[in-house]
Amino acid sequence: MLKGTTILAVKRDNRVVVAGDGQVSLGETILKHRARKVRRLYHDKVLVGFAGATADALTLFERLEKKLEQYGGQLVRAAVELAKDWRTERTLRRLEAMLIACDRQHMLLLSGAGDVMEPDEDVLAIGSGGAMALAAAKALLRHTDLSAKEVALEALKIAASICVYTNEEVVVEEL
Repeated sequence: MLKGTTILAVKRDNRVVVAGDGQVSLGETILKHRARKVRRLYHDKVLVGFAGATADALTLFERLEKKLEQYGGQLVRAAVELAKDWRTERTLRRLEAMLIACDRQHMLLLSGAGDVMEPDEDVLAIGSGGAMALAAAKALLRHTDLSAKEVALEALKIAASICVYTNEEVVVEEL
């Protein structure tokens, strides 16, 4: 599991949210509180968030953007092609990051192991606080009428109260 962040994607009522905390840690030291680990790609139609090494994630964002352009915004196709490259290209194989990528129809997790996974439920999380945020978001989705954005914010707040690598300086992007 990658240390240093929590990224959460939530879908509800035709809304998709990707949220991430802002903490950047080096070992046991907090270097930054308000890093932006969530971005929009492909004409603001795709939301992505990363956990792991920043430079590696930015490389993957650029590659995913190119694949989205190449495949006309088809997120699943672009993600599969990126995962193939990530797994087979020697320079990409060493990248240490995980991505969540979402559009209005799909919510995907991408990893350097060649994984492109879509969750069974409308929630997905990565990073050190990912399991905590995922559990909180699932409970909130099942037992409240909160919006996708409200679920994401509350779940990240809960994760931040438990995970030392997650803070409450949250960036949220919504489609």
